[in-house]
Amino acid sequence: MRIVLTSESYLPYLSGVTISVDSLARGLGANGHEVLVLAPRPARGSVVEPVGSPGPAPRHAWLSSYQPPILAPAGYRIPWPVRWGGALRDARAFRPDLVHAHSPFVTGLLARSLARSTGVPLVFTHHTRFDDYVHYLGPLARPGRHVTDAHLRSFWRASTAVVAPSGDLADAIRAGIGADRADRVHVIPTGIDVAGIRRLVPIDARIVAGWPPDTVVVASLGRLAPEKSPEILFEALALAAARQPRLRLLVVGGGPSEHRLGARAEARDLAGRVHLAGALPRPRALALIAGGDLFAFTSRTETQGLVLAEALTAGLPAIAVDGPGVRDSVRDRVDGVVLAADPPASLIERLAEAIVNMADDDQGRSAMGERARTDAERFGVEHRVAEVEALYRRLIHGPA
Repeated sequence: MRIVLTSESYLPYLSGVTISVDSLARGLGANGHEVLVLAPRPARGSVVEPVGSPGPAPRHAWLSSYQPPILAPAGYRIPWPVRWGGALRDARAFRPDLVHAHSPFVTGLLARSLARSTGVPLVFTHHTRFDDYVHYLGPLARPGRHVTDAHLRSFWRASTAVVAPSGDLADAIRAGIGADRADRVHVIPTGIDVAGIRRLVPIDARIVAGWPPDTVVVASLGRLAPEKSPEILFEALALAAARQPRLRLLVVGGGPSEHRLGARAEARDLAGRVHLAGALPRPRALALIAGGDLFAFTSRTETQGLVLAEALTAGLPAIAVDGPGVRDSVRDRVDGVVLAADPPASLIERLAEAIVNMADDDQGRSAMGERARTDAERFGVEHRVAEVEALYRRLIHGPA
């Protein structure tokens, strides 16, 4: 098949979306399909390098782009809503069998235009819970939410199929798309390179941070921003460390909250117990996480929580606050612990207790980690790409 993928953000910027697009493009290429990715052109001097997804690099048709002056993180490029000409001509000349959009906005509109003009199916993967980001709009948050919700419903209904990375998100989309189109919604999580993560040589955070050999390392990976709730983990770790002095916190990632969290880490109850590694190349980030003892996850804005699958594959049991997509990855009391988000007033205390319990139980923690690693094939990108391929074939050729 000849597939066009469109994305609002792309490599070398790292996020769950950009990694998902890259892994799908390379996975399709590995299975013999031709793939063209339409995405924002990287900044001058930037290079799109492999981030660990197996398969050949896809072809690219670059869209004129710019770095937003505010709000967006460094390296995040946005396509201009005009100047599509060259890339759109390249995409039409590619003669796609199907167009797959990974954003409903600028590149989503481009994908819809391309699908209509070439007469092929349009697939849309809903990667982001946009409601959780409208606070960045300040006083425009409320009207921004209404406009975004209306646009999303319109885009869902215009798509031949909608892919949701988790079951609860699929249910929300079905409720919004209407009963007459609910069967267009399909649950297909983003896959990861299980074999590649298992091959990583773990980096011992104790050596990197200068911690004692008997330290129990709680690892966290992700963007440091208000919508990810990293402050909950910091406060819980402070409580937990007062009860179990061996505990330390490894934080991998950067973002707008990094400076504030760095200041919090210098307070007396956390001083010397937190290592902020910053944003790292993906292979090193995963190797550093793999050197930890358990993984903590407090974000409630995910559609899947890809880092949970990566941590479990690396053999770390997870302690996760229940939220969208969490139970699709973490099996409570099997390879981790899932904590109810409510009541919020007791969440930090309950998270601290769970961390202490897992830190004190070396044997149980090890058993959970081994089950997580052993059963990680369920996250394999090969399986997920095969599911996407099957969906493509049904849309292009009809039911077998």
